Amino acid sequence: MKIITTDVAAGRYFDETAAVWKEEPDRESGLVTIYPEKQYQSVLGFGGAFTQAAGYAWSALNSEQRSEAVNAYFSADELGYRFCRTHINSCDFSLRNYCYVSDGDEALSTFSTDCDEEYLLPLIRQAKEAAGEGLCLLATPWSPPPFMKTNGEMNHGGKLKPEYRNLWAEYIVRYLISYREKGIHVGYVSVQNEPKAVQTWDSCVYTPEEERDFALGYLKPALDRAGLDVKILLWDHNKERVYENAKTYFEGDSEGIWGMGFHWYSGDHFENLQMVSEDYPEKSLIFTEGCVEYSRFDRNNLQQQAEMYAHDMIGNFNHGCRAHIDWNLFLDENGGPNHVGNYCAAPIMLHTKDHTIERQPSYYYIGHFSRYVKPGAVRTGISRYTSEVEACSFLNPDGSLAVILLNREDHPVEVVLRHRTKTSALELAPHTIVTVTDEGEKQ
Repeated sequence: MKIITTDVAAGRYFDETAAVWKEEPDRESGLVTIYPEKQYQSVLGFGGAFTQAAGYAWSALNSEQRSEAVNAYFSADELGYRFCRTHINSCDFSLRNYCYVSDGDEALSTFSTDCDEEYLLPLIRQAKEAAGEGLCLLATPWSPPPFMKTNGEMNHGGKLKPEYRNLWAEYIVRYLISYREKGIHVGYVSVQNEPKAVQTWDSCVYTPEEERDFALGYLKPALDRAGLDVKILLWDHNKERVYENAKTYFEGDSEGIWGMGFHWYSGDHFENLQMVSEDYPEKSLIFTEGCVEYSRFDRNNLQQQAEMYAHDMIGNFNHGCRAHIDWNLFLDENGGPNHVGNYCAAPIMLHTKDHTIERQPSYYYIGHFSRYVKPGAVRTGISRYTSEVEACSFLNPDGSLAVILLNREDHPVEVVLRHRTKTSALELAPHTIVTVTDEGEKQ
């Protein structure tokens, strides 16, 4: 059995030590017990978002540094990212508003994704090379072109005009085909990023009924006509409305909707995920975006940022989530670029002026999941004696176990890990994360 520890204060990152089990069948106190036989949802993978901002910051590095930065995420020896997201048209983390057609082009005769060749596609291609054939990609629009919207612009919300629903579905299909022709396969698409939010940046508002009707009545038929096997997600917004929207999306014939994406910006709301998992077990829940916004949190409190990630990941997975997709893979030293100044942190910050790569504590905290929980792993049962330790457990396809333990307290927390009749005692130092791996289930 191995104990992998990250203790930022002590300067320990993925620090590996050995531990052993001992027979202790009657132990009752201080236990965190794992139950590999109690199994829940399977895990699709982990990743982050390819944005124009990420590609722009990455392009400022030299060739060797670009490889180092990509490998830090996508190498199997590093975080092993395999499930990522990108944007259709521009998003707030773009250098400006843009779309793939000239204004007013209802024939889509000017459609081209060549503008993504400058910053976005080079990053995706190098990541694909580093990850091998296993890279999955989710594409999400922030806004249709201005002429398709009620407010005539990409920013400040507005809605898709009903008369353009067929054309917008065709536009998304054109995007998917164009990317495929460029060597990039997109296997998942969500209807709209944050459909409830009117933002100062690229945004478009849908009701849950409008999302459902567009997905089933326009987008899915367009995908079928093009012969594209692409899974559709709805919502792609915060957790506080996941359950009530699921009832709108999934009641009746919802075969064309694969699942729901969700973000973290409105708080934990883990119970919302649990209720969807219970009522609609055939549908998948995917964490599709989360970041530490500088407008809301102290940009210098890197420990808090890391713990935000681990707390949310444990809660999400324990309530039915199947994948974790972070927001920007890379940002510059300012937390951008962003065309409306909506700056935030990324797990790897690229200092474009002095050409250095900074792995934040959040990078390592995410890695305590992505390095040791493999695609196809199954979440297993776990029971803990105290709320001072947060925990989740997984059984990997090769039969190995991975247990993640988080201590956000200012004091050490004693834990006795229990597996059937065996126990192993460990101490979680203040503000640390630990992953315990064990080959025992292979036998």
